[in-house]
Amino acid sequence: MAEEEPKSAFEIAMERLRKQDADAGVSEQPLTDSQRQQIAEARKICDAKLAEIEILFKGKLAAVADQDALQTLDAARKRDIQHATDERDRKIAKIRAGK
Repeated sequence: MAEEEPKSAFEIAMERLRKQDADAGVSEQPLTDSQRQQIAEARKICDAKLAEIEILFKGKLAAVADQDALQTLDAARKRDIQHATDERDRKIAKIRAGK
């Protein structure tokens, strides 16, 4: 029997997840080229939205002088980032599901 190289923590975790999926009856289906393109487009759109959020935040940041306004501005930025990433994740899940 040939000696196997030690597995990384990532490889061990992926094996466990595959086994859990197999036990639960979840089958792995490879993505089609169309799905890959749609996912890449969804990620590209999200990256553009995130860049826009940061640019607008930096522009508004220069005009803010007091701490309360800064905290409000930062909270709005975080909310916008979360909204954009949630939207991206929903789109990707929908594409993966084939809908």
